[in-house]
Amino acid sequence: MSRIYKLVSRAEWDAARAAGVFLGAAVDLNDGYIHFSTGAQAVETARRYFAGLDDILLVAFEAADLGPGLRWEPSRGGDLFPHLYGPLDPALAVKTRAAPLGDDGHIQLGQLA
Repeated sequence: MSRIYKLVSRAEWDAARAAGVFLGAAVDLNDGYIHFSTGAQAVETARRYFAGLDDILLVAFEAADLGPGLRWEPSRGGDLFPHLYGPLDPALAVKTRAAPLGDDGHIQLGQLA
């Protein structure tokens, strides 16, 4: 299976877990799908969109578990990114961990396994 990742604020993820559904962060709702990244893409996603933010989580999912609503579509630099069209069940997360900030204010994802 292919592991994909969602970077999300702790507050948003805690609310999703309490509700039993994640409909997306503001950018997801605006774009009409939930943004994910592969391991190789997550570091750049963190750098571009989450630098300087506190309390960000890295939530891992097995792509195959997300069903037919998951599509791989071209985005940044023509790379195929995983996008989920529809709600996300937080119970499908296989791993959740804090995405720590480095001294430069960028999230340090390190090894994503």
